[in-house]
Amino acid sequence: MLQITSTIAIDEAEIDWQAIRASGPGGQHVNKTSTAMQLMFDIQQSSLPAHYKTALLQKSDHRITASGKIIIKCQQSRSQEMNRETALLQLIELIKSAGIVPKKRHATKPTYGSQQRRLDSKKQRSGTKSLRQQKPGVD
Repeated sequence: MLQITSTIAIDEAEIDWQAIRASGPGGQHVNKTSTAMQLMFDIQQSSLPAHYKTALLQKSDHRITASGKIIIKCQQSRSQEMNRETALLQLIELIKSAGIVPKKRHATKPTYGSQQRRLDSKKQRSGTKSLRQQKPGVD
């Protein structure tokens, strides 16, 4: 069991792993070993609570596909185990972020002082521009 929060855990069997070759520099080693790890997690088939599923599906994250799967590719390390752990941490953080409900914003009115400062700066700017205008009859 993979512990997400104190109340939520998912079974390791719900996560599919695939070892793939890492892209980028690395010499001959990168061409013959599959050190990068790709994690695949189906949101709809998972044992997550319903509100987590809907929050994850509504998230605009490049790692979540349109079909409702999370695909995380990790190739930061040259070790398969390190890449596996990093991908798991990323999955945990992504699921945790779906459980956070943002605070509701309350609209506020600008203060009297801020309104006065705004009007004063507008008057000053207007005065500066009026001095630049060409006066009629002055050559």
